[in-house]
Amino acid sequence: MRTMVLEEVGSPLRLLQAPDPRPAKDQVLLRVEACGVCRTDLHVVEGALPDPKLPLVLGHEIVGEVIAIGPGVAEEIVGKRVGVPWLGHTCGCCHYCLAGAENLCDSPGFTGYTLDGGYATHAAVDVNYSFVLPHDSDPVATAPLLCAGLIGWRSLKMAGNAKTIGLYGFGAAAHILAQVCQWRKQDVYAFVRPGDEMAKRFALDLGAVWAGASNEAPPAELDAAIIFAPAGELVPAALARVRKGGTVVCGGIHMSDIPRMPYQLLWGERHVVSVANLTRADAREFFDLAGHAGLRTVTTAYPLERANDALADLRGGLVKGAAVLVP
Repeated sequence: MRTMVLEEVGSPLRLLQAPDPRPAKDQVLLRVEACGVCRTDLHVVEGALPDPKLPLVLGHEIVGEVIAIGPGVAEEIVGKRVGVPWLGHTCGCCHYCLAGAENLCDSPGFTGYTLDGGYATHAAVDVNYSFVLPHDSDPVATAPLLCAGLIGWRSLKMAGNAKTIGLYGFGAAAHILAQVCQWRKQDVYAFVRPGDEMAKRFALDLGAVWAGASNEAPPAELDAAIIFAPAGELVPAALARVRKGGTVVCGGIHMSDIPRMPYQLLWGERHVVSVANLTRADAREFFDLAGHAGLRTVTTAYPLERANDALADLRGGLVKGAAVLVP
């Protein structure tokens, strides 16, 4: 197989040839059709997320065809198209798994971080953390749903029964979530980097009722805000825009430090919560919703060999919607 490998944190990925992986017990071998490029991948490459498996194949938004199975896997899945998300394994026996909170598992495996992922032509993955997709689904359009869509959905659930919702950082996750909100008749207020006119237009095209810079005041008080940008200074900024009793959801796996802020911003029973990973139940809910809501993803496709370019474009804010590698 061909694969783009991270050999050292902070270094570019290298294109390598390697034997196709052999699926172990409860694993399937995929011929990768598409793999989304997520900001979390940048956090791994740059060292913001510590201690990745090295050498590592990044990528946790995988769509592929099952071409072989390991022991314990039913033959019927061969030939199926499946999706593979960030959560790639859980222990099933810790306090959190037993309590139905597998996203908080004490001994998890994460695709493209502690487990090899989808920046490759082939991938061996746990069948229990793979989701069968419609045979006619578009791999490139579907790939961003495996993380940007799922984390956005979990973030939206944590925002509660909100009518007016602020989305900070209008990239892969927000452009999907804005469509979910519109389908649910929730008003989206999009906050983008100051001066980013492309992102403002993109948000308005996808149904946002207002789009402005992250340091601007929206024309309405927010019931909730969801922060996808990894910038801690947006937490007090969002709290300042949320009504009493409202919620600010931090939707990323990594964020810079939250600065000191006056207690008055939090007072009034405002809530600040974080989203950690996802559950398989989240995935089942979201993919059912996605079919009913008619979600469409905006993508920029890159060949596998240009994974470093895709990461650089994502870092520089040059990607409209989501970047996707196509082996």
